[in-house]
Amino acid sequence: MLLGSLWKSRYKTTFGADAGVLLWLCLALLACGNAVLAEPKNVIQKDGEFDMIYNDTVTSQNQTIYAFNHTVTRTKTEGVRVSVDVLSQNLKSPILFVVRQKQAVLSFQVPLILRGLYQRKYPYNHLGRTLCQPPTRAVSETQYFFVDVSTLSSEGTNYQLRVSRVESFTLQTDTTFSFTASPSQPQYFKYAFPEGVDTVIVKVSSDMNFPCSVMSIQDIQCPVYDLDNNVAFIGMYQTMTKKGAITVQRKDFPSNSFYVVVVVKTEDEACGGPLRFYPLRPDELIDAGNRSKTLNVVVSPAIKSEVYVIGMLFCLGIFLSFYLLTPLVACLQKKRAKKRENFQNIVDTSPAETGKIAASPNEYGSIDSTVSSEAITESAPSIDSATSADNYMERSGWKNIGRTRHESLSSIEEDDYDTLDDIDSDKNIVRTKKYLCVSDLSRKDKRVLSKKYQIYFWNIATIAVFYALPVVQLVITYQTVVNVTGNQDICYYNFMCAHPLGALSAFNNILSNLGYVMLGLLFLFIVLKRDIVHNRALACNEVNALECGIPKHFGLFYAMGTALMMEGLLSACYHVCPNYTNFQFDTSFMYMIAGLCMLKLYQKRHPDINASAYTAYACLAGVIFFSVLGVVFGRGNTGFWIVFSVIHILATLLLSTQLYYMGRWRLDSGILRRMVYVVYTDCIRQCTGPMYIDRMVLLVMGNIVNWSLAAYGLIERPNDFASYLLAIAICNLLLYFAFYIIMKLRSGEKIQCLALVCILFTAVVWGFALYFFFQGLSTWQKTPAESREHNRDCILLSFFDDHDIWHFLSSIAMFGSFLVLLTMDDDLDTVQRDKIYVF
Repeated sequence: MLLGSLWKSRYKTTFGADAGVLLWLCLALLACGNAVLAEPKNVIQKDGEFDMIYNDTVTSQNQTIYAFNHTVTRTKTEGVRVSVDVLSQNLKSPILFVVRQKQAVLSFQVPLILRGLYQRKYPYNHLGRTLCQPPTRAVSETQYFFVDVSTLSSEGTNYQLRVSRVESFTLQTDTTFSFTASPSQPQYFKYAFPEGVDTVIVKVSSDMNFPCSVMSIQDIQCPVYDLDNNVAFIGMYQTMTKKGAITVQRKDFPSNSFYVVVVVKTEDEACGGPLRFYPLRPDELIDAGNRSKTLNVVVSPAIKSEVYVIGMLFCLGIFLSFYLLTPLVACLQKKRAKKRENFQNIVDTSPAETGKIAASPNEYGSIDSTVSSEAITESAPSIDSATSADNYMERSGWKNIGRTRHESLSSIEEDDYDTLDDIDSDKNIVRTKKYLCVSDLSRKDKRVLSKKYQIYFWNIATIAVFYALPVVQLVITYQTVVNVTGNQDICYYNFMCAHPLGALSAFNNILSNLGYVMLGLLFLFIVLKRDIVHNRALACNEVNALECGIPKHFGLFYAMGTALMMEGLLSACYHVCPNYTNFQFDTSFMYMIAGLCMLKLYQKRHPDINASAYTAYACLAGVIFFSVLGVVFGRGNTGFWIVFSVIHILATLLLSTQLYYMGRWRLDSGILRRMVYVVYTDCIRQCTGPMYIDRMVLLVMGNIVNWSLAAYGLIERPNDFASYLLAIAICNLLLYFAFYIIMKLRSGEKIQCLALVCILFTAVVWGFALYFFFQGLSTWQKTPAESREHNRDCILLSFFDDHDIWHFLSSIAMFGSFLVLLTMDDDLDTVQRDKIYVF
């Protein structure tokens, strides 16, 4: 009453009469609360014993405290596990268990409510928790801990309590241990590094895909985060279905020991499983059913530093051997060429052979025996090739075809546009002839064309710098995030064979890309040597260099070598942290390589009308753009696949028209009218065959392949769009290469020994490489846990896995493929260009 009077007299003018009523209500509530808190509570204390089951009842009026003690030694760690069962049903208030230790406190309620996606709630009445064991400095020490049981429910709640020792709490090296876990009964074990072991690999396996689980590596400290909602707080962790592995290094754990924690998740969505339950009401509790899972854990020593050294020396030795083998092959070829040249000189001095040669018409009156400038080493002149070409041309009606214009009268424009109408008219006449020779399509000035094709190299060098710098920065950021957060679901490694070095998690996958860089550099040296030899021949005005063989332009070869080196660098960047967001790093220069190889094949016999560097790289940029769109939006998106398939087919038709008419057509408003006219005159009015049969065969086959690939993509809609796009490029390249070889042999040309060896060697290596590629040790098309099901142990030197061998073999195969393109037309180096036909 006194307090109320004081309030009214002092604050009446300020707050009014209602303030006093409010204060009285607050005081009344406070008094009631104090009365409740002051109500006496019965505390029951019991001395607990291990492995004994306590069946007790708890209410809001009583609290039970169990006291336990056990002896802890410095040399032996013994785990303690608390198991609780609630026997009562339909509880209004949960039971609270608090375990008080010397340096830690563990509390949990029963039923335990774990949340899933969309706030789904899963209750668990049976719990099992392992107590954190604080380290001791004494040789032997008795430690006490207490289990407090309480509830706010006024009704009696029955429960069972059991405290037991975990005899196998410490894991032994190379010893498999089996156990069972569930969402409410996580398990963790201790492992201490033995002497002389600095790195171990922890492997957890199970015969069951589901339920989804998480394995975690945590430092020896309390508390241990062993529930689904907190296991990702510290340490390294990864989801798993049947298989999981984490490589652990001693330097990351100052105590020279760590905990292996295994938690079963409440839902399987993180591992690619279905979402089975959908709550009807937000607060509805869902029975998760039986989610127990039997697992096995084994800790094995990882490789030692000596294996790292052996692996690096092996990798360097393989590719340095090519640097030693190349000069040896060059010397053998040079020696063989000199023998053939000496033999040819003897033949030339023979009267019978001289008459035979004189009887054969030749524009230049003799066959020059100058050494080839486009061979890896000098090659001898080939009379048989010229004779075979004459025979084929005679059979095909090419007998009277000659050079229409001398080289000195060549057009000197860089692009395919002439300012004079008569020159343009001359182009239409020459390029639309039924039978074309290389001389018809090598009329432009060599210096201008050389500069034109050198732009390929400088452009790709510029692209490489601007592309690689942000890529390197991004993957360093990825690796930093993985190391800081410990989330090993970010990167799709082969965790069974991922050897860390420094901050890198899978050094072996990065090292194996060295072959692309080293062999790409070696190819550049070979091309440079050829370029120098050819320029010397031009400076000496040698007839073979000026008028014979396939025109030599090395710009595309330089670009191919640079692309191979960049493929190695970007593939290494991708394997720093492989996942679907940066897979384009691994494929972008594969598209470049496939495109450049097709351009080089076409350029060999169409040097004047090949695409410019700007056009080619613009098209390749479009391919990479669609690759990114497909990775991001293509998965299961029908609209995207329809648009892409239409664009694919239209691009195929436009390219086919461009190749068939040698660029002598126009895409304008009259295109439809001209198409109808051609169909009417050639197919309806009179049925005539195509004018360019060989080209038509190639283009029909190409259209069949591309239309089939477009239909496959539209029907199947593969998840890995980047690989699908790469398959399109490779199929077209292989088709064109096969057509080129067949037409070359059909025209009577020969494939020299070195080129034939390169073709056979490359084909065999490609076969083995593809075998290892399709082993599929990981895949970002699935969840990280599902991807780990494909992980396998190392198979080479205990350091390299199947994918590393793919890197080795594919780099060698690409190098061999480049050599095939470089040497396959060496037999034509002494054949006049008006004797070499275009296909």
